[in-house]
Amino acid sequence: MQSAWYPDGLDEEELAFQQLYGPWRVSTPQEAGELFDGYSSDWWIAGGWAIEAFTGVRRPHEDIDVSLWRKDVETLRQHLKGRYHLWSNDSGRLSPLTDGRPEQPASADQIWIRRHALAPWEYDLVLNPDRDGRWIFRRDPSLDFALDEVTWIAPDGLRYITPEMALAYKARLNRPKDQEDLAVTLPLLSATRRNWLTDMIDHLHPSHPWLPLICGT
Repeated sequence: MQSAWYPDGLDEEELAFQQLYGPWRVSTPQEAGELFDGYSSDWWIAGGWAIEAFTGVRRPHEDIDVSLWRKDVETLRQHLKGRYHLWSNDSGRLSPLTDGRPEQPASADQIWIRRHALAPWEYDLVLNPDRDGRWIFRRDPSLDFALDEVTWIAPDGLRYITPEMALAYKARLNRPKDQEDLAVTLPLLSATRRNWLTDMIDHLHPSHPWLPLICGT
């Protein structure tokens, strides 16, 4: 029965998570592009897929990190209406976004979507705040950037977080997969990107073990 509902190869923690919330389907950037085709505002891809888009190095993916502006929740809801059900995720507490209750809770930064109650979840959408149209860095909300400073358009035509910003996010957890992403990305970064990443990680995590690696010392 387990194999009928959950994909093979899930570790114990991920299996327990899916048994609690329901199964997940792993989507690709190309599928995300189809999902957002015709969407009237900005969206972008972060995390491991952003690293792969920059380096060209294939890696396993447990999910896809798609972000959009928090202010555009209603735009998203209308774009997906009739195709997907949207659920706000507030630290694990899920509630549907419907015509009768369309407001995203202020404390909820994620929206999960699926086609219907018996379908797997397909996307965990992360809501990014803005300050007068500028992208707010959620690791340090005092910092903001123009969207074009922290994203780029890859050859596949999709917008991704820059590799240095993706690594700045990944530094906090420093998991084995984050270390692997650093290893494949670092040789491809320009001096300007390396310096930016060094300064940002030093700001967020002084004495982080990545700093000597990035500086080449």
